[in-house]
Amino acid sequence: MKKTKNALNGWVVLDKDLDLTSTQALGRLKRLLNPMKAGHAGTLDPLATGCLPIALGEATKTVQYAQHGRKTYEFEVSWGESRTTDDLEGDVVDFSDLRPSQEDVQAILPDYTGRILQTPPQFAAVKINGERAYDIARDG
Repeated sequence: MKKTKNALNGWVVLDKDLDLTSTQALGRLKRLLNPMKAGHAGTLDPLATGCLPIALGEATKTVQYAQHGRKTYEFEVSWGESRTTDDLEGDVVDFSDLRPSQEDVQAILPDYTGRILQTPPQFAAVKINGERAYDIARDG
């Protein structure tokens, strides 16, 4: 016997855990709420944590507007290592004892403020020919 879908409409903002893809997070929410329709408004890499907006029912019609809204990112930096994937998942390929001062960091911050054309790393959630870049990179 097929379970009846719930007529839910609106947005859920999920605090996505580490090591969970956006699609896996959406799947868990769908199993929990059993909505008629659901979709997420953005993709977070499995190593990223944070807010994943999920639209339910009629709200799925507004996903395109939410995806292009202003976003804010917070991050932590570990100085002194270079990795194959530009994240914690990769192998360390180089070390350095050099550490920038607070003044050094603040002096270059204006270069990373405003409209920036970003080139995502190989291990990003962006799609290339319909496949996630991080999946392509992990497959070699």
